[in-house]
Amino acid sequence: MSFEWFVSRRYLRAKRKQKFVSLISLISVVGVAVGVLALIVVLAVYTGFTEGLRDQIIGINAHILVQRYGGNIDDPEELVRRVEKIKGVAAAAPYIYGQALITSNHNSTGVVLRGIDPKSAERVINIGKDMKAGRLKNLDRTKGRPGIVLGRELARQLDVGRGSRIRLISPNGPLSPMGILPMIRTCKVIGIFETGMFEYDSTLAFISLNTARSLTGMTRGVDGLEVRVTDIDQAGNIAARIRKQLGRGYSVRDWMQINRNLFAALKLEKTGIFIALDLIILVAALNIISALVMVVMEKTRDIAILKSMGATTGSIMRIFFYQGAVIGLTGTLLGVMGGLGLCAFLKRYKLIELPRNVYPMSTLPIQVVPSDVTIIAVSAVLITLAATLYPSWKASKIRPAEALTYE
Repeated sequence: MSFEWFVSRRYLRAKRKQKFVSLISLISVVGVAVGVLALIVVLAVYTGFTEGLRDQIIGINAHILVQRYGGNIDDPEELVRRVEKIKGVAAAAPYIYGQALITSNHNSTGVVLRGIDPKSAERVINIGKDMKAGRLKNLDRTKGRPGIVLGRELARQLDVGRGSRIRLISPNGPLSPMGILPMIRTCKVIGIFETGMFEYDSTLAFISLNTARSLTGMTRGVDGLEVRVTDIDQAGNIAARIRKQLGRGYSVRDWMQINRNLFAALKLEKTGIFIALDLIILVAALNIISALVMVVMEKTRDIAILKSMGATTGSIMRIFFYQGAVIGLTGTLLGVMGGLGLCAFLKRYKLIELPRNVYPMSTLPIQVVPSDVTIIAVSAVLITLAATLYPSWKASKIRPAEALTYE
């Protein structure tokens, strides 16, 4: 045991005259622990919300979109075979996007139409898991009228259910002496889905590729391909491979590029939360400064005697640096343990429920990221260690002659 560490331990133990100083030290430990605990729990909840939102967005959309510059993809089957051979691609499926007016006997509203191939689409997007009534594969199995799958909120607005009939009115009709005639198709509701996101559930509908072509005025081909990858975190690299393989005539965008503004805003908010909650640790660090300054004032005579006996300036600084480090490290350790324990408790028992009509999940989401915990712990240690510098420097500048003049 070094001389500096021995003296620092003795100073940490309270005596009668130092009860108040020890109380401030205890408050400092608690402050650091509470700050670290709050940071871990809040960032875990925020990460859980972000991950849940990402899963909802990616679940209804593909990981990568492939489109052709200046026109449609005339031979989607051949392009699907080429794309699925690329490393990292799990599946690909053609799609057609369009907009129309959807009407029922009770109401009407605008709708975003997605023409899909039911067999291949279920391998690319998770819409099959979100079906609350009917099956997606029945889009191509209807007799007579084409089928359509509606979002639950959209079905509620139209006051329709499975088996009901609705009309789709598209402006992409033939040109006549009276102008452009709208295309009208009567469809049968064969299924209802619910993603948990109001934007999708209230504005989105799925139809077959042939029905989409008849409404958009296309005679052949598709708008593009939806691609699913094996690792969503590598979607950018896989998109680059697809772009290189297909050449310059194609636009290839991954889910991070498509939703760039949303996730950039979420990342900025997470940084802001981290900085705001770090102020709790900073307040605790100020308590450490106060406690060490008071110890220095109490131990002025002892410091003078130590320096008279040969203790160097560096030794005196290390004594108080170790003392502050013990406070900071203890608080950080307790905070990390408490934060991880509370996260595990909330994740297991799910005590906090959320309204499904407001959030895309029913319980408070918890997602602990090891890198976040590491950054929190390191920042807490650095802040508390920085708080020890001034009191340590102040103690090292005490002159024995002046300190012992009136002793």
